[in-house]
Amino acid sequence: MCGIFAVYNYYGDVGEFRQRALELSKRIRHRGPDWSGCIVADNSIICHERLAIVGIDTGAQPLTNEDETLILTVNGEIYNHKKLEGELKQPAKFKTHSDCEVILHTYNEIGTDVCAKLDGMFSWALLDRRSEKSRFVAARDPIGITTLYIGRVSAHPETIFISSELKSLNEECDQIDEFPPGHYFDSADGQFHRYFKPDWWTPERIAVNPVDYRQLRESLTAAVRKRLMTEVPYGVLLSGGLDSSLISSIAVREAHRISANAQSDAEDIDTRGARYYPRMHSFSVGLPGAPDLIAARKVAKFLKTAHHEFTYTVQEGLDAVADVIYHLETYDVTTIRASTPMYLMSRKIKSTGVKMVLSGEGSDEVFGGYLYFHYAPNADDFHSETVKRVHNLHTSDCLRANKSTMAWGLEARVPFLDKEFLQVAMNVRPQDKLCSKDLMEKAIIRRAFDVEFADAGFTAEELAQGPYLPHDVLWRQKEQFSDGVGYSWIDSLKEWADSRVSDAAMAGAKERFPYDTPDTKEAYFYREMFEQHFPQKACLSSVVRWVPRTDWGCSADPSGRAQKIHEKAY
Repeated sequence: MCGIFAVYNYYGDVGEFRQRALELSKRIRHRGPDWSGCIVADNSIICHERLAIVGIDTGAQPLTNEDETLILTVNGEIYNHKKLEGELKQPAKFKTHSDCEVILHTYNEIGTDVCAKLDGMFSWALLDRRSEKSRFVAARDPIGITTLYIGRVSAHPETIFISSELKSLNEECDQIDEFPPGHYFDSADGQFHRYFKPDWWTPERIAVNPVDYRQLRESLTAAVRKRLMTEVPYGVLLSGGLDSSLISSIAVREAHRISANAQSDAEDIDTRGARYYPRMHSFSVGLPGAPDLIAARKVAKFLKTAHHEFTYTVQEGLDAVADVIYHLETYDVTTIRASTPMYLMSRKIKSTGVKMVLSGEGSDEVFGGYLYFHYAPNADDFHSETVKRVHNLHTSDCLRANKSTMAWGLEARVPFLDKEFLQVAMNVRPQDKLCSKDLMEKAIIRRAFDVEFADAGFTAEELAQGPYLPHDVLWRQKEQFSDGVGYSWIDSLKEWADSRVSDAAMAGAKERFPYDTPDTKEAYFYREMFEQHFPQKACLSSVVRWVPRTDWGCSADPSGRAQKIHEKAY
C-alpha cells in the first residue's frame, strides 16, 4: 500500500499550489517511503507516496495511459489483476508491472463499473481528461481496509481534496469526512455511489444458510492464498490467538504448496511471493511474559516459522502513545490501547526488511468473537450485531491495522475481510455462530479447521498434512490484542491517565469537550492529545468510539477482561 493525495479543480493558481501540495503529500510519506510522484493537469494535482510491493522495478505513480488523458493514484493491492487484464476487450499498453495499472485500463473501457470488479484492498483517485470538462472519480474498497478522507473548503465547494490520512487535509479544509467504504465519488454529479451491494449487508436480513464447514475452510484458504502476491519479503503477525494462528497456519501450508508446484500461467492469482520467499516469518509482541508471547511461541514452533519475538516495557508503550494518536488520528480508547503495541511491533518488523504481513483482523466481527456476544438476547440480534460490526470495521480494527503498520511503511493484509469469504461467512445462519457458557465463541471457525471434528469435511490430502494448529491453541479463549500483550498494559494506561487528569478537570469534561464528551480519565487524556495534533473542529467528525453493547447487560469497558465470561475478568 501507499499514500495518496489529490486536489480536484483547485480554486486558486494550481501552479503556485504545487509546492504546497508536495508538502501536504509529504506528511503521509511514512506510508510510501520508496518514491514520490506528482502530476498537475487541468487545475488539479495528483500525488503519490509509494511503498513498493508488486512491480517494484516499474510501478512508480501516478499512473497514466498513453496520451495521459487518464491519471491515476492508488493505495492498495488488486489480487485479481491478472484476471482483469485477461478480460480487457481492447489491447492496452501497460507501462508498468504494477497490479494497480489494470484499474486505469478497465476504467477506460467500462468507467466506474470497474469498482465492483476489483478484488482487493484499495483507495484511488482518477482524473479523466477525455472530455472538455475533466472528471474526477475516487473509490474505496468494500470494507474500508485502506484509509481515505475527503475534504472541502466551504468558500470553494467546487474543489475536492482526497488523502489517505487526515493530516494532509486539516490545515486546508474546514470540512473533512471519512470516505465511505464500498463507494465511489463522481464529480460528474458530486455524489457518492455505493457499488458494494452484497445480499448480507442489511442488518435486519437474517441469514438462513446452514454452516458448510468445508466451504468455510476452503474460502478462507483461498483468501490467504491470493494475499501471497508480493515481490518483497513478507510474514505473518502471530499473537498466538485463534485468528492470527489460523491465518499463519494456512499461509505456511499454501506457501509450501505453491513453492512445490510449477508456475502456471493459467492461474488467475499472482503467487510470486511464496515462490520468492517460501520460508514464513512470524512476529509477535508483548510485555515480558505476556500471554500472547507464550502462545505465539508455541504456534511458531508447531508451524516451523522463522519466529521473531519482540518485547516492550510499559514505559516504552506510554512514551509512544502521543505518536500513536498522531498516526492513528483517533481518540478512541480501545483503538489506542491495541494500536500502541502494534505500532511498536511494526517498527521492529520493518527493521528486519519485511514490508508486508498477513493479519487476523475481522474474524471477531464476522463470527461474533468478542466476549460481549455471549450476552446477545437471541440469534437474530447476534446476527444483526455482526453485520453492524463489519459495517464499522473501518472506524476501528481496519483503521488500527492500516495506520499502525503504515506508520512505518509496512503493509498489513487481512484475509478474513476477503469479499468472497465474507459472502460465505456472513450468510451462515446465526444459530451456527452462537456462543454460550458451554460453547466457546467462534466455535464455527474453530470446528472448520479442527481435524478431530467429524463434520468438518476434510479431504484425505488435508488429513495427511496433520492438524492445522495444536488443539489448545485452536480452542484458546478470545483475548483482545490490548489484553493479550500483557494484562498490566491496560492497567498501566488507566493509572497513567488517572495521574495526569485531575478530578476537577474530569468534572468539567462537558464544558471542555462539548462534542463527544469523554466519560473516563483515560478517554479525556487521549482527547487532549488528539486535539494537540488536530485542533480543528473538522477533525472530530471522522472519529468513532468502539464500545460493547451495554444494552445487553455487559460492561462498557472495551477490554475483554471487563466481561464476566473472561477467565481472568477484573
